[in-house]
Amino acid sequence: MTAVALLALAGSPVLAQLRCAPTRPDMLGPFYTPNAPERSGTGQGLVVSGRVVSARACAPLSGARLEWWSANAHGDYDDGHRATEMTDPEGHYRYETDLPGRYEPRPPHVHVRISAPGHKTLVTQLYPSPGQTAIATDFVLLHE
Repeated sequence: MTAVALLALAGSPVLAQLRCAPTRPDMLGPFYTPNAPERSGTGQGLVVSGRVVSARACAPLSGARLEWWSANAHGDYDDGHRATEMTDPEGHYRYETDLPGRYEPRPPHVHVRISAPGHKTLVTQLYPSPGQTAIATDFVLLHE
């Protein structure tokens, strides 16, 4: 892309995409507990996969730590639905869990807390649609 084209894009959504826009945070909630077991799955039915990258130059973050937790099918949080995993050298991750149950007044959701050296920790949530079996999403972290 030429310098003229980049200047024409200044302030546009396209330029924000080129910069790798950071993932929006969401609330931690009251059910987070640290030190979940290292594993990439806590059930079957919903696969979440993608990459963890830095907002600066969209560079992959190798060894980023993802901590997952969600309610079981009955809408209760339990240790069986908690996991910690690390990204591979290209920043990829893959997590599989049961479809989270609903508890009032919240829709079904999966929590994730992502940390990487030199970056701000991100806490967010994913909201699967009814019947959804896969979510492909990249998490973009800001530098400290």
